Amino acid sequence: MMLIKFSPSKRVGCLAAFALLATQSIGLSAAPASADRVVQIAQGGRSDTSAVTRTIQAAIDACGTAGGGRVVIPAGDYSVAPIQLCSNVELHIDKGATLQFSRNFADYELMRGVGDDVEPTLRSPISGDDLSNIAITGEGVIDGQGDAWRMVKRIKLTPEAWTALVKGGGVTNAEGTMWYPNEVVRDHQGALDKLLAANPPAPLEAFGPYRVLLRPRLLKLTNCKNVRLEGITVKNSPNWNVHLELCEDVQISRITVFTEEWAQNGDGIDIESCRNVVLTDSKVDAGDDSICLKSGKDEAGRLRGRPTENVTIKNCSIGTGHGGIVIGSEMSGGVRDVFVENCVMKGTGAGLRFKSVRGRGGVVENINISDCKMTDIDGAAILFDLYYATKKGEDAVAKPVTEATPQFRNFHLSNITCESAKLAFQIRGLPEMPVRDIVLEHIKIKADKAGMITFSDGIVCKDVHVEAADGSLVAIQDPTQVSLASCSGFQK
Repeated sequence: MMLIKFSPSKRVGCLAAFALLATQSIGLSAAPASADRVVQIAQGGRSDTSAVTRTIQAAIDACGTAGGGRVVIPAGDYSVAPIQLCSNVELHIDKGATLQFSRNFADYELMRGVGDDVEPTLRSPISGDDLSNIAITGEGVIDGQGDAWRMVKRIKLTPEAWTALVKGGGVTNAEGTMWYPNEVVRDHQGALDKLLAANPPAPLEAFGPYRVLLRPRLLKLTNCKNVRLEGITVKNSPNWNVHLELCEDVQISRITVFTEEWAQNGDGIDIESCRNVVLTDSKVDAGDDSICLKSGKDEAGRLRGRPTENVTIKNCSIGTGHGGIVIGSEMSGGVRDVFVENCVMKGTGAGLRFKSVRGRGGVVENINISDCKMTDIDGAAILFDLYYATKKGEDAVAKPVTEATPQFRNFHLSNITCESAKLAFQIRGLPEMPVRDIVLEHIKIKADKAGMITFSDGIVCKDVHVEAADGSLVAIQDPTQVSLASCSGFQK
């Protein structure tokens, strides 16, 4: 193996491609390889953001131009601005290395989104568009320093933590219920909303004064093929932590994703309109949904028509987050053929969370989840909700079925236990589009309350037992068809 130190003054001429790990289960192909070469970033000047960024980017670009290579970040803390990946290049972050992304908002390029999302955004700290054969590996850390960007709700903190946060800087609203990192985040969301709604669209430069409000996603890959994420820790994003969109043949293994539970929009891993994804042996603690499958929102998602499909999630540990394994609510292009096995959820807002609302459209089908354990669930252990984010008392009268009517069907949930939850079940379809053909088998849930099933058709329960601390039974409401065999804790 040839090892080349890389600094801004010493550019690399020609590097051979590296071979990505072939994964037979999803058909990852290997990049063409000849010599096995590595470019190692020099350790000096790690606090000079501009110099470090130029060094790393130049190494990635040189490898990409030469046909491929491996860029190694050795142990140490590195202050860095956004970097972009290249095809046939592996970014390897050694154990003990941390990429700390800049808290200077001007370091983030103002740009139009890629793909179907053309709204103004900021360049993600690590991004890749239209690439093939890429990898981010190692045991190092990618730190988005998202606390420089995000607001915090007082109700999400202890009194002691809130006091410490306010004393540390930033500003609050007049009511003292929200903390903001600066006055722009507090005072100018309305101005940004007006620009986003402008017709004709406002010029890109008009968004400059509000760039801090355009919180970037930490690791964003769009329309990439043959992707491998392995071993790394991704933490403290300004927005979602890991976002894969329109990607194919993806292998994610042994990664850790962490964002504080009060982190606004702090999703863990979002897989959107992707196909052939294997996610294994990973740990996620999030400020919003933990592992979430999406496929675009409303008409734009339906027009794109790219479902998330053929996804396997195994052996994952999920802590804080609004939901453990989640589908939706942005699922307008559809989600299908998903297999979840042997996952553990502890302290999550909801365990298995499937959500949508009128207007989304899309079909979610062929979802198989087995051998999962839950405890200390702060909401429903199993939740289907087609009234997501609607006001209490939303019209329960059937409405015409259109392309904007979401559909959830053909789920099989088996061998699931929950030791403690606030609610066992909340299964709520629409009167015009019930949740259909759900098999619940070999399930045991202990909860404060039993919950309910409504607007559902073809719910088959076999060996399902609910034990509610308040003595309640799972209520079966409205025109709902439920079959019970060797079950307890349900209304007859």
